[in-house]
Amino acid sequence: MIKKCLFPAAGYGTRFLPATKSMPKEMMPIVNKPLIEYGVEEALEAGLNEICIVTGRGKRALADHFDINYELEHQIKGTSKEETLKDIRHLIESCTFSYTRQREMKGLGHAILTGRAIIGDEAFAVVLADDLCIHPDDGVLSQMVRLYNQFRCSIVAIQEVPKDQTHKYGVIAGDIIREDLFRITNMVEKPKPESAPSNLAIIGRYILTPDIFEIIRNTPPGKNGEVQITDALLSQAKNGCVLGYKFKGRRFDCGSVEGYIEATNYCYDNLYLKK
Repeated sequence: MIKKCLFPAAGYGTRFLPATKSMPKEMMPIVNKPLIEYGVEEALEAGLNEICIVTGRGKRALADHFDINYELEHQIKGTSKEETLKDIRHLIESCTFSYTRQREMKGLGHAILTGRAIIGDEAFAVVLADDLCIHPDDGVLSQMVRLYNQFRCSIVAIQEVPKDQTHKYGVIAGDIIREDLFRITNMVEKPKPESAPSNLAIIGRYILTPDIFEIIRNTPPGKNGEVQITDALLSQAKNGCVLGYKFKGRRFDCGSVEGYIEATNYCYDNLYLKK
């Protein structure tokens, strides 16, 4: 059983400056709830109640958010505003939260390796909070955990993207197992459209087997001098099996201003107003 979910959250969020100069990008609100809270809810829905967060400088708000604020709760106790804390209280009571710090920004692969101390020697999920995934009945991690229970190998979430957008993503090629599932044979980090192996892009949901840590450790820096998880997963795929899963649901790229606004409007109309 997978119980742990890792949130790499040490990045600077430069696309949202100046807001992220003093606020973690993972704490940017979609309507009235921070991005990372949506991710933790998705993890808990999938049965992952051990939340592991890789932080960096200026990220203390993450730990404060998943903690009790006695002064605030005293002030609103007995008022209608107390109801607004119901969801976060449920997460605090249902999950454990562990933190470790990434001292240098050396890429997603390095961030995941930094989490080894709190993950240990077991399979785990990874969520990139600025990829907001919404499914009304069956979260993306829930879908992926069921697949892991069947295949017992690393799995990455993928979706089709326009061909001219492949330079923004890790892109896979693979053998079709079924309409929504591929055994990966190739992965390329941010390829130019003319050299992309397909238009199937990796998005911010992973399930990884624990051998990935040693693979990352032995993976040399790649694009931009960073340790790319794509390179490590390609090594794992060549020596074993990595699956690409076309998930059900909607994904919003909240690392971009356009995606962030789209997500806010969607969540306001479909989640916030329907509470």
